[in-house]
Amino acid sequence: MKAVRFHEYGDPSVLRYEDVEQPVPGAGQVLIRVAATSFNGVDGNIRGGFMQGPIPVTLPHTPGIDVSGTVAALGEGVSGAEIGDRVVGFLPMTADGAAAEYVVAPAEILAPAPTSVPLADAAALPIVGLTAWQALFDHAQLAAGQRVLINGAGGAVGGYAVQLAKRADAYVIATAGARSIDQAKAAGADEVIDHTSTEVNAAVSEPVDVVLNLAPIDPAQLAALVTLIRPGGVLVNTTVWMPAPSDEQRGVRGINLFVRSDADQLSRLVALIDSGELRVDVARRVPLAELPAVHARAAAGDLPGKTVIVNPTA
Repeated sequence: MKAVRFHEYGDPSVLRYEDVEQPVPGAGQVLIRVAATSFNGVDGNIRGGFMQGPIPVTLPHTPGIDVSGTVAALGEGVSGAEIGDRVVGFLPMTADGAAAEYVVAPAEILAPAPTSVPLADAAALPIVGLTAWQALFDHAQLAAGQRVLINGAGGAVGGYAVQLAKRADAYVIATAGARSIDQAKAAGADEVIDHTSTEVNAAVSEPVDVVLNLAPIDPAQLAALVTLIRPGGVLVNTTVWMPAPSDEQRGVRGINLFVRSDADQLSRLVALIDSGELRVDVARRVPLAELPAVHARAAAGDLPGKTVIVNPTA
């Protein structure tokens, strides 16, 4: 089968589109014929060798943490899955990923794919959708009527976070760049701040209960966001290389989010998509062989929106 792999850490030029042996599912695993994976920032960090401590991988390594596809074979002891099932999942980060024609996955991490969007587009959901869900509900425990500031709402996680927060009847203030303002409004934000032309702290008129930081801002900017939070509130930070600040005197907690695979939560997100309550946005669809170019665009800061990497043979 064809796959994209890197045999050494480095810049995007280390990625190779090559023939590899098709994997065989072990006990508790299924073999998935990949419809698509998607690009996430962590893919570039793993490839570059910056995540060897928290996410050790064996070289050569196939990237692609998200997967959508069809179950092609079952390993020993698998129940609850059948050959032909259309599934989505957030694959183990240390295992080979879905930038290939086939991938093996633990059966328990998979959820039924949404039926209302193309199977390939469903690969845009798992890691970013789960990040938004876990930030808002597991960690911030967002409730109806609360005010939430989503800093960096123009990205893929931010798009889901705005939609989910509005669905929870929160008041949503979003920050975005000029090219993402309309997207944040379409997702349902009550207010949108253009962070390229406006100082965020000056633009927020009254305290918020929750700040969700999705942007790679400097530590001083992140610390300034804490001052916008009312006593007892929370800041959830997804840029985990920069610890989340807190304010103990006012009871403001800072939480660093490390997203985890959760099939039950993923199933709930899929149900929201199929009920029309959550929208999947895909900026571009790229053939598997062109994944190295996607990594190169991301490294150059020129990859807005969500990119899905499609297996043309699926």
